[in-house]
Amino acid sequence: MPFSALILEFDPSHNTCGVYDENLPKIANAKNDAESKVITSIISLNGEDKEIVITEQLVREVLDFPDNEDSPTKFPERMVKGCMLRMGYNGPLNNANYSKACFSKPYKFLIHSVIHALSHRKGGYDVMRDYQMNMVTTLVLNKKYNFSKIIFHYMKENITAGSKTWIYQRFVQMMLYHAFPDLVKDEDNDLLALYHMDNDTLIILSRYHKNHPEPKTKA
Repeated sequence: MPFSALILEFDPSHNTCGVYDENLPKIANAKNDAESKVITSIISLNGEDKEIVITEQLVREVLDFPDNEDSPTKFPERMVKGCMLRMGYNGPLNNANYSKACFSKPYKFLIHSVIHALSHRKGGYDVMRDYQMNMVTTLVLNKKYNFSKIIFHYMKENITAGSKTWIYQRFVQMMLYHAFPDLVKDEDNDLLALYHMDNDTLIILSRYHKNHPEPKTKA
């Protein structure tokens, strides 16, 4: 699966923030139905309550992941570790998490991107968990992988765990816009603009590359 297949057309609205408000009525809270494998929630549209139903298939459709329900979500341990070694990993192979700093320079930015874009965590962006190692493996080895199932799984887990933090805010907002194209957007207050990295922002990763070139001075 070419990595380019996962790239979505850039839109600052993809970075819309989700805010957890404990004062919202219960009807507005997302609920997970394990039997029917759906997540339901209620939104207000023009003063009227509307239900949105999120499924693994909706995640696949809206995020345009090139997978299907039969795609794997886990590879043999030997394959994953072998891939990590091919990528120049020089840390302990039997640890549960792999450190981003222990990979060869050509792969550090790929790993950085996967962790930030697809992680369900609030922090800890310097290490890969097992499912993220599988994600990187599928991209490097051009394998099929069910990204949609993983995203949907952690969306459900976030609900059932009673967490006060919403994860995958951009993905959820994309699904809301897909279901309700006329949903009002307050672009002055609701959007946190996300811009592509350039040489100035990439310098932040210099601690992983001591000889990183300085950005050119603008005329």
